[in-house]
Amino acid sequence: MQLDQATPEQLRQWESQLAADYQAILDKKLNLDLTRGKPSAEQLALSDALDGILNGNYAAADGTDTRNYGGLDGLPEAKQLGANIMDVDPANVLVGGNSSLTLMFQVMLTAYQFGLKDAASAWKDEGEVKFLCPVPGYDRHYTVCEQLGIKMVNVPMTANGPDMDTVEALIKTDKSIKGMWCVPKYSNPTGVVYSDDTVERIAKLGQIASANFRVFWDNAYSVHDLTPNAPQLASILAATRRNGTEDSVIQFASTSKITHAGAGVAFVAASSTNLAGFKKFLNTCTIGPDKVNQIRHTRFLPTKAALMQHMQKHAALLNPRFDAVLSALSNAFDGTDLGAWEKPVGGYFVSFDTRKNCAKETVRLAAEAGVKLTPAGATYPYGKDPEDRNIRIAPSVPTVPEVVAAMQVFVTCVKLASVRQKIASLA
Repeated sequence: MQLDQATPEQLRQWESQLAADYQAILDKKLNLDLTRGKPSAEQLALSDALDGILNGNYAAADGTDTRNYGGLDGLPEAKQLGANIMDVDPANVLVGGNSSLTLMFQVMLTAYQFGLKDAASAWKDEGEVKFLCPVPGYDRHYTVCEQLGIKMVNVPMTANGPDMDTVEALIKTDKSIKGMWCVPKYSNPTGVVYSDDTVERIAKLGQIASANFRVFWDNAYSVHDLTPNAPQLASILAATRRNGTEDSVIQFASTSKITHAGAGVAFVAASSTNLAGFKKFLNTCTIGPDKVNQIRHTRFLPTKAALMQHMQKHAALLNPRFDAVLSALSNAFDGTDLGAWEKPVGGYFVSFDTRKNCAKETVRLAAEAGVKLTPAGATYPYGKDPEDRNIRIAPSVPTVPEVVAAMQVFVTCVKLASVRQKIASLA
């Protein structure tokens, strides 16, 4: 199906057949959900051994009674777990509660309101504050910026990561830019892994950016590979050390999609300067994190090898779901002008770009047919996709047969929305 080469008569015939196919789907009264990238119940069950793993022994390796107050930046063994996930030094790690998003908000609040170095470094005192947002990207990052009144600036994503020519040009000319969001491995939602060159160029941004510039490096999917020979992400820590810019990058990760999503452990990795500033803030709002949960996780995942073996079990559950999505897209759209998509080998999402001005209608049609999708526009700041093209598909929660069924609906809705939009454009 090539819409741009079709005659008006062909378009009308296609629309008639697709409308009939769509009505047949409506008659099935489906109720399927591809909205959020949550672990399935099967994945959560992989970590049920956490329950009771302590068997009454609450003592950390250094003798700390984990039931008590204190330990603001986490147990040593929990720092090591974070280091295993993020490929950093344990000394650079602070361990928090279950949510890395909470840590991101808290770090950004500290930088904005109080300053990570000192009071003079607070962003709020520097006039308008802007953040670069590679798009399509993660909607919850954008919510953090909106909450603090930070203006977001779109930067296109490429197959190698953010368009670094654009990033560097913006940073050189606009000193109100104080940071950039990054999901460097299996980027949400495209699945792109940043190239070595992109990582190196991001590490050098601190040399050309305004004072107090920070990259928020959300490495949420650092160990979430779906294939044995997964692409490797270059170390941003090593790159910043080479370039004398270690203060310019703050890393985040968690076990949210590794163990129990609502009861995991989150981590921030940063320079000693950034950690000191952040801990000054934490001292005012907590007496210490949940160390019992930290020690549960370190006993469940005591080594990097144990971590990776556990992730292979996740991959075995996720792979058939991703295969169902990618097979449906390939069978329906290879050789057509109806859409484009990445073929991720890790992470939790598949990003699909419809023809221009067709994403919202595709999502609406799918919803009426009983398939919930992430709202069109959600992968852009302020919910505004300028071309109305991007749709994020999250196949982890439904069963494989449910994913297959949902993708049959999705394919039909993309085709119907596209054909109707093309007919309208000719009117």
